[in-house]
Amino acid sequence: MNMQLLHELAFYLMYACAALAIFVIVERGLFFGYTMRQATALERAMTHAVQHLKELPAELTARPSLPLALVSDILSEKHRLSSEKDLEDFSESVYIAKRGDVQQRLWILDTIVTAAPLLGLLGTILGIIDTFKALAASGVSDPGQVSAGIGTALYATALGIGIAVVGMFFFNLFQERIERINDHLKVLMLRACVGRTEQQLASSQQGHGKLHIA
Repeated sequence: MNMQLLHELAFYLMYACAALAIFVIVERGLFFGYTMRQATALERAMTHAVQHLKELPAELTARPSLPLALVSDILSEKHRLSSEKDLEDFSESVYIAKRGDVQQRLWILDTIVTAAPLLGLLGTILGIIDTFKALAASGVSDPGQVSAGIGTALYATALGIGIAVVGMFFFNLFQERIERINDHLKVLMLRACVGRTEQQLASSQQGHGKLHIA
């Protein structure tokens, strides 16, 4: 078995993990920043007087966003529902669906944080095995070469731990952002649900009753 090849393969896997972690960090960072700005702006605009999406400022509805999708789904259905319980159940289902969208791709970062140190340790072990095999074949003619081989092997562990530390920092940071975004989404959900008049409720109930009788 070619230990040198396996050692290099462990390095390539760690470089791939690092590149993938950077992609997820940049993509999620941009997504969370944009979503937070949109949610904050929508919170300021969402009052009890807003009953339809077209009543929101045009700059808030020009570009799609997760908070806008949640508000749009609730506003488009709230006047068709026959009771407050139906509205509550529907809004909760929309909130749960949108909350799940916030956590997309974070499992990749979590996996990299767990796997990178193990790949580094594997690379170190393979590197040391390769060094000892070379010593067994040729003997110790130059101690410097032995030290260089062990140093290269230990570099794999350092690289794996470094990737894991950076990934863990951003993973924890994103978890805090997710909690804040979910709080904003819950506020938007509650504000989108308010404002139905008694006449609208009575109309919905009458329509529901007619459908029942038919």
